Amino acid sequence: MHSLHVDLGQRSYPIHIGTGILADPALFAPALSTGPVAIITDSNVAPLYLEALHKTLRKLEKDVLTITLSAGEASKSLANIQEITGRLLSAGYGRDCTLCALGGGVVGDITGFAAAVYQRGVACIQVPTTLLAMVDSSVGGKTGVNHPLGKNMIGAFYQPRAVIADTDTLDSLPDREFRSGLAEVIKYGLINDQGFFSWLEDHMDAVLAREADALAKVIQYSCKDKADVVARDELEGGLRAILNLGHTFGHAIEATTGYGQYLHGEAVAIGIVMAADLSRRLDLIRESEQNRIYALIKATGLPTLAPAFPIADYLAFMRVDKKAEGGRVRFILLRGIGSAVITGDVPPAAIAQTLQAFMEHEHA
Repeated sequence: MHSLHVDLGQRSYPIHIGTGILADPALFAPALSTGPVAIITDSNVAPLYLEALHKTLRKLEKDVLTITLSAGEASKSLANIQEITGRLLSAGYGRDCTLCALGGGVVGDITGFAAAVYQRGVACIQVPTTLLAMVDSSVGGKTGVNHPLGKNMIGAFYQPRAVIADTDTLDSLPDREFRSGLAEVIKYGLINDQGFFSWLEDHMDAVLAREADALAKVIQYSCKDKADVVARDELEGGLRAILNLGHTFGHAIEATTGYGQYLHGEAVAIGIVMAADLSRRLDLIRESEQNRIYALIKATGLPTLAPAFPIADYLAFMRVDKKAEGGRVRFILLRGIGSAVITGDVPPAAIAQTLQAFMEHEHA
């Protein structure tokens, strides 16, 4: 097992990464409040790992309530926040309870937000079961739900008490979900870790084969890179926004297609390709660097083209992106592999050209 530390003063917490650790009550005990526990999971994960987590918590003599949501991005809704909080109130759960998120990014985001708002804040533990959640969404305290007018528009910064990532759960992860997580992994190499990006270029076959050593390196390096950024800018006042490389385009793709056609990582992969293209159009990176980025995304089997919709539709969703300021869309772009820049000074014509270049109908 490997443990990392997210350094946020009184809100600091550990990230534990290892095999079989879902069964280790000693990792859970320090993060639990004194009262009962509610496990929030989804219909895909519950049949696989719910009983194992139940068993671990019972060893700690905890009363456990289970709330199972439908799997998929559409579950990140205010209606499900109402469902979760209603179940907690009906069960008599007070401020001494702990919410445990067992699942991927959707479950982690909605559980974290429920923990932030239930009785003005209760303890939360993240138990990610997908690669994307292990390397990104479970770390850093960003929580929230979607709105029809924009992704993650309703939420809170709320740190967990611990992140417990059992890599054995990746054995059951469908190939599409596994590849989806690699978009966020590649992002870390692009924004601040050139050596990691080069390592991914050389070892992607081993990663895709889910070789244990390669997976361990991917998760540890990604979590370390994210923890370092979060420790320096917890509430995204500046630097932390670089973690959104590819997300301005990606969130617009998810919103335009109605949350569900594309997995989050698939949309981010397209967004990274677009961000690299836009960076090249603005002469921030060389064509050779853009080609390397495109080649690595392609090597993962992730999509590189957005669905055909009017450019105006994409731009409308981009204007309500959380990073927008004064009506201007801010982009995370690249000044080379391993270096990101935040800018709102992007000509609208260049954005439209990038969108046009990477829409499916352009390559039919």
